[in-house]
Formats: sequence, structure tokens, C-alpha cells
Amino acid sequence: MKILIINGPNLNLLGEREPGIYGEDTYESLCAEIRQRGDELGFETEFFQSNHEGAIIDALHDARTKFDGIIINAGAFTHYSYAIRDAIAAIHIPVIEVHISNVHKREEFRHHSVISPICTGVIAGLGKKSYLCALEYFR
Repeated sequence: MKILIINGPNLNLLGEREPGIYGEDTYESLCAEIRQRGDELGFETEFFQSNHEGAIIDALHDARTKFDGIIINAGAFTHYSYAIRDAIAAIHIPVIEVHISNVHKREEFRHHSVISPICTGVIAGLGKKSYLCALEYFR
């Protein structure tokens, strides 16, 4: 099983960006932990991070023939990117939406996701464990 983990804007700054909300783990350490759990489950994991909407759309399109599932933290694009929503809907493979923070305890604009309705599931508020729980879905 091949799983693509897509991370959107500002996630490259984990460990530096608002550690009270996002924790002190770096992006690299997050990916290492996900990769380790993926290995334990017998999954091949690949990671993609971009601050650019079009690059995320291209990664989703490319994934449709190469991966069995996707875990996506679209960052702020979660709340308004109909283009990413349409790309997810077009690829016909399971996509789990994840968030490190509990978006429902934060600013009002973060309470709505335009991608949730077309994702297989949503996991939020468990820190880096949100990604690990998403991996379990593909088990």
C-alpha cells in the first residue's frame, strides 16, 4: 500500500510557528514519525509539502495513478480552496483530511472545511497523532 501525505501552507514551519497550537515537533520529525509508523504497517509513505495551491493540485492529480490513499493537511486552503476540493473529488482514491489543532476551538473561519464533504474522513485536534490515526484507516 502506498500512501501520500500532503501538507499545505506553513506546515514547513512546524516547530517554529505557534508552538502553543502546533507543538514543538519540526516538519522533519513529524514526517519521520509518520514514516516509521507506515513502515510498521507495511506501507510505503511519500511526503509532499507546498505553500502553493497549484502545486498541491498537481500532486493530487499525479497521485491518482500512483497511490492507494492520501492523507492531507491542506492548512488554510482547507477553508476556501474549491480548486483543491475539486481535485480531491476528481481522483477517486480515499483521502483523509487531518489537522494538528482542533480547528473548532479556534477562529470562526477555521470551523468550516470545503474539502471535508468529499474526503473519506476527517481527524482534527490530536496533534501529530491525527496523521497516525489516519494511517490506521488504511490498515
